[in-house]
Amino acid sequence: MNAPSKRSTIYFEPEVHQALRLKAAHTHRSVSDLVNEAVRSVLREDQEDLAAFDERLSEPTMTYEEMLNDLKAHGKI
Repeated sequence: MNAPSKRSTIYFEPEVHQALRLKAAHTHRSVSDLVNEAVRSVLREDQEDLAAFDERLSEPTMTYEEMLNDLKAHGKI
């Protein structure tokens, strides 16, 4: 069973609020549904980014100069 929803006050810029209201009306969804979906999407992207960082921890690092030299050596720049 889903936990009960929590109430929060959020202040939107007028243009963002208007766009949300229009999209909610057009899609027959609530503003809350749209905002929850958007927040979930951003959090999911953050989680994917963190997972990618964790996966790459063991990779060797190189300085900016080393990277430039490598790119030049391989004809990339």
